[in-house]
Amino acid sequence: MIVGVPTEIKPGEHRVAITPSAVETLVSKEQSVRIQAGAGIGSGISDAEYAAAGAECAPDAETVYRTADLVLKVKEIFPREFNFLKQGQIIFSYLHSAGNPAETQALLDKKVVAIAYEDIRTADGRFPLLTPMSEIAGEVGFLMGVSHMFTMNGGGGVLIGGAVGAAPARVAVLGAGNVGLGAVRCAVGLGGDVTLLDIDLERLRDVRRRIFPGLKTRYMNAYNVRQLLPETDLLINAVKWPPTAKGHIVDRGMLGRMKPQALIVDIACDPGGAIETCRPTTLAEPTYIEGGVRHLCVDNLPSAVAHTASQALSNATLPYVLEIAENGWLEAVKRNAALRSGLGFALGYLTFAPTAAVQNRPLTPVEDIIRMFA
Repeated sequence: MIVGVPTEIKPGEHRVAITPSAVETLVSKEQSVRIQAGAGIGSGISDAEYAAAGAECAPDAETVYRTADLVLKVKEIFPREFNFLKQGQIIFSYLHSAGNPAETQALLDKKVVAIAYEDIRTADGRFPLLTPMSEIAGEVGFLMGVSHMFTMNGGGGVLIGGAVGAAPARVAVLGAGNVGLGAVRCAVGLGGDVTLLDIDLERLRDVRRRIFPGLKTRYMNAYNVRQLLPETDLLINAVKWPPTAKGHIVDRGMLGRMKPQALIVDIACDPGGAIETCRPTTLAEPTYIEGGVRHLCVDNLPSAVAHTASQALSNATLPYVLEIAENGWLEAVKRNAALRSGLGFALGYLTFAPTAAVQNRPLTPVEDIIRMFA
């Protein structure tokens, strides 16, 4: 199978979907790898390193798409890539199709097979391809927040760990998942006064008992959030908001309770989601003011540490890439329940329920797809 890796074209996206070590592994298994020239530059990986590992460098994205059986990406498919897709091609990437009707239509029209990293789920409920980026996003989101609290960056000038005779910054983190714990790990490590909120009391108990004994915890509800907001210097949202969910954790009316120079960092970046006033921003222009409060809502935070993030992503995806390359997509999803959970599109059929629900499209269960094409 020919595995193709194009350069990412999302503005500010510096990651690459595969590293030379993974290329070497694929080649050793008699798979071919074709990578667009310069695809790894943003992650500090040269074409020469890929060539030494056994990859062939292609001159442009069109060549990669036209010749690859399996395309590996980091971000979703963008409009200028739509016409490069070909029927039966396998796309393996973060797709986030529920909020992207144009991408959904293109994947259906082109009759490709598309498997979403973010939906791969193991039998014990883990998301192995989402977890490494979530952890990194939590840490980077917090660190960027710290930077934007500096006086010269328009912040309140509060040092996270405080100083002798001066109190530390008060940090509130919404959500005790991998993203939230990434943020908490950094915040606690730098001496912040940290409160973690979640609706899962057992999770909060476990985090405090086993990981951060000194951590403050609160049950996450509207009352407790309202009580925390006036004293919070840095509010971090790590709750992924379901597309069909109603309401918000922090609505527009709550912003008036916050300090004038407080900062909201929305790592989940769901427009109108947990933070009603969130709208995605970029690494080049990360912040805006809404309701008198600064918001930082960069939707590809791991790209800020592209070298580390690319290594983590490539390591996590490689076992699944090998399974698809060696067995084909149909046999792979039949054998592997985790891969089956990530199948979103199959030869013109939509198989991802949240996208079907949000976009009011027909849904074909994965089990039906297996029977149809077996």
